[in-house]
Amino acid sequence: MPVRCEWASFSDLALKYHDEEWGVPVHDDRLLFEFLVLEGAQAGLSWETILKKRDNYRKAFDNFDYEKVATYDDAKVGELLKDAGIIRNKLKVRSAINNAQAFKKVRDEFGSFDTYIWGFVNHAPVQNSWTLLAEIPAKTEIAEKISKDLKKRGFNFVGPTILYAFMQAIGMVNDHVVGCFRHEQCRELGGK
Repeated sequence: MPVRCEWASFSDLALKYHDEEWGVPVHDDRLLFEFLVLEGAQAGLSWETILKKRDNYRKAFDNFDYEKVATYDDAKVGELLKDAGIIRNKLKVRSAINNAQAFKKVRDEFGSFDTYIWGFVNHAPVQNSWTLLAEIPAKTEIAEKISKDLKKRGFNFVGPTILYAFMQAIGMVNDHVVGCFRHEQCRELGGK
């Protein structure tokens, strides 16, 4: 049985997410938007809660089509707030819409959100070498820098802790502990 990051053993869902997605470099704008929305929705909750609702989020938010989400109106917000399949928090729902609008502006300026966000790490994942889960920080200077820039661009629910979790999820940082079988796999996927 392969050695994994400790948190992956919490559930079958966490195990699957850890083994297949977490730390894998993501460059698709739709998927980047999905993770941005999900990480914002997770604020104050467990990631497990969000993973359980992920398919419901995909249905409720038009498969995270940021073009469509950016056009949601008050009636759509009302509809979403009645959807028990997602986190029914008005601020988080409105944040997804607001962030879709800001996301489009970043795409207009940089050509893609991918180009913008990965530019903060020179388009290559930061390869960390943590040996214990306890060593992994909740936020970093680069996450604080990105958070500040996103807020300046009109995004919300993008504080440095949320941003660092986003960076981990999309593979901007490889935070698998060195003993985890995914550490080297994600290093290879990152090209370093």
